[in-house]
Amino acid sequence: MGPTAWVRLAAGRASHPLRPVYAAGAAFVSESSGERAGFAEHWELVESSNLAPGLLLAMPQLADPHFSRAVILMIEHGQQGSFGLVINHPSPIKATELLDSLEMSWHGEDSAVVWAGGPVQPSTGWVLHEPVGVAEAGVGGTIEITSSISLSTSPDRLRAIAIQPPRKIRLLLGYSGWAPGQLATEMAHGAWLHTSADPDLVFDTPPDEIWDTAMRSLGINPRDLFVGRGVN
Repeated sequence: MGPTAWVRLAAGRASHPLRPVYAAGAAFVSESSGERAGFAEHWELVESSNLAPGLLLAMPQLADPHFSRAVILMIEHGQQGSFGLVINHPSPIKATELLDSLEMSWHGEDSAVVWAGGPVQPSTGWVLHEPVGVAEAGVGGTIEITSSISLSTSPDRLRAIAIQPPRKIRLLLGYSGWAPGQLATEMAHGAWLHTSADPDLVFDTPPDEIWDTAMRSLGINPRDLFVGRGVN
């Protein structure tokens, strides 16, 4: 299953890590058999090299607002299911508000916000960041996603990072998940495209430009995408 996370409760204290569950996502089946074959071919290509780490790009036909133009950093993908974090949906919650609720101090930019990582367990918290000394990958609740992207999940790591936040950081609540085999089916039906996990997209690209930029990295002009009947 996916990694565990610190938990934001209404009472404001972090609790024990939760074991993630996988939630049903949305799928789109194109009306064109040619398009279905194209998406199936794309799925076979990316499946051969695995999906995690990598970025999933939601197709316009996804009707679920949680995944509107979503770009998802895939953390895990295997026989037990798939787990990832949406990286381009900022929430109205300020980082200071979140950390205050956990009785921690935020020493980063006052304008920093929390990002919506997905619709599953929205009280679970995650920290995406560049590699830093206070959160070394491999020990103490931090794992390496790529050589340029780390994921911290423990309250102790959150506290340390909040005191000395790196320039490249995302605080997130909630995550996105799929049951075993579900993501493969959705990709074969044209719900998602896949590209590499570029740290510039994750940390440095404005959120309203991430989806377009990621699509163009695949040679796709977003304006040319067919927008048809949505499927939840």
